[in-house]
Amino acid sequence: MADAFDVVVVGGGPVGACIAALLAGGVLRQAAPLAVAILEPHRPTYPAPHGAMDLRVAAFSRASERILEAAGAWRQIAAARISPYECMRIWHESVAPTDRAALRFEAAEAGEPNLGYIIETRLVQAALLDAAVAAGARIYSSGFVSLQPSAERVHIATTDAALSARLVIGADGAHSPLRAAAGLDATVSDYGQIAIVATVATERPHEQTAWQRFLRTGTLAFLPLSDGTSSIVWSADEKLAQKLLAATAEEFARELERAADGALGATRLVSERVSFPLQRLAAPRYVTERCALVGDAAHVVHPLAGQGVNLGLLDAATLAELILAAYDEGEDPGALRVLRRYERWRKSETEFMRVAIDAFDRLLAHGTGPVAQIAQRGLGWVNQSAELKRFFMSRALGLSGELPLAARAGQSDRSSLHR
Repeated sequence: MADAFDVVVVGGGPVGACIAALLAGGVLRQAAPLAVAILEPHRPTYPAPHGAMDLRVAAFSRASERILEAAGAWRQIAAARISPYECMRIWHESVAPTDRAALRFEAAEAGEPNLGYIIETRLVQAALLDAAVAAGARIYSSGFVSLQPSAERVHIATTDAALSARLVIGADGAHSPLRAAAGLDATVSDYGQIAIVATVATERPHEQTAWQRFLRTGTLAFLPLSDGTSSIVWSADEKLAQKLLAATAEEFARELERAADGALGATRLVSERVSFPLQRLAAPRYVTERCALVGDAAHVVHPLAGQGVNLGLLDAATLAELILAAYDEGEDPGALRVLRRYERWRKSETEFMRVAIDAFDRLLAHGTGPVAQIAQRGLGWVNQSAELKRFFMSRALGLSGELPLAARAGQSDRSSLHR
């Protein structure tokens, strides 16, 4: 006999755990809460308060902060070791980091306390899973095996149990087994780059600033961590990346300082280096009958803008809002007409971001022609225009575009989420 639920979420990473928490309870709780299950074979523990920083960190926007609050997880996250950043410095290798042609964003210019937070991904995942369970969701430590849709439900086979639901949500990453089982394709292509991630100590303090330099061979970012170190994400062309990975720790640190133009002084590795090839992924369809994809299962973008997890959390908040609205209106939440509303909403937003990010990579990081030179000089033009800076900061904060209620509402008007 299968365990029956309204919704089964395959994948309990930050995006999957978020939509489970939003559907099961939190601010979005309905008079009759939904029965929600999560398939997550590897439930994480919280990072040790005084242990080494995890290598997997991400930049979370203001919109993501609001979504995490709506999901009931933000208080737990904010009480831990997170690093708000108040400034961003972005420059092309043709100018110095202190040059007027370097772009600088300040939180004060946007009327915000900060521009976002650098947080360990494991912390966010653990807090969201706890919030989902507190709201009534059930976690199965099982792997997904197969699914079989029927007229009114979808039947899910796992490594340990049989489940059924009115809707199954794929939040199981770029290589999503659920996406394949549901017959949803994805277009995948290589950037020809490898991302190198590590934690480094720097001679100069990071000043709660996110630093990013566009190079002819890729993009280098320093993200400020709460213990004073920085997480680096170096997206380098494959040939250079292989050389950097083969270098000694001292050689790598010298190359890193050179690539950063000495912006933070001498650097020292305080962790191992990990790497992964960079690919873009786009699912032509996010939904089919009784199945929807969110996060990396639907789209993967270049990490240079730090938007991957933020796009996924917006997916989660949007789909949760539409599912709950369908229940309120007596509609079947797994029906294709309901799920296509989500697809139309989020596909246009993610496609806009993907095109913009790919243009940054093509023109700012790798471009050499006249159009690229104009784009590179454009950083300085943006820096001199308050209006343009506000536009780009609004995008970085996740405060523009068509946002779901959970991303728009402040603490004072959360009651609107019940309407």
